[in-house]
Amino acid sequence: MTDAAMTHSQPFRFAADHPSFAGHFPGRPIVAGVLILEQAAQALHAWRRASLRQVIDAKFLAPLLPGQDAVVELTDAGDRRYRLLVRRGDDILLRGTLEGSA
Repeated sequence: MTDAAMTHSQPFRFAADHPSFAGHFPGRPIVAGVLILEQAAQALHAWRRASLRQVIDAKFLAPLLPGQDAVVELTDAGDRRYRLLVRRGDDILLRGTLEGSA
């Protein structure tokens, strides 16, 4: 298997007018973790046609703000598990492990 088949990257951004920012958090909005994890689930489906079965672990290291560009990076860890990194430039925002469906 080639390296390209072992990893997948998918960019994303949430516009400043996304409805979640009204409540998360008024005056100082950040992208909710669940929205970032949904981007990871979509990337997994686009890459492997697999559904997200569970988030095994997730460590949020820095916030993502409205309008900022980020990238989901998935690496095949075997046994339907995937290492997850979410980056904004050189900054790691999230690291974790996902499990996909068969």
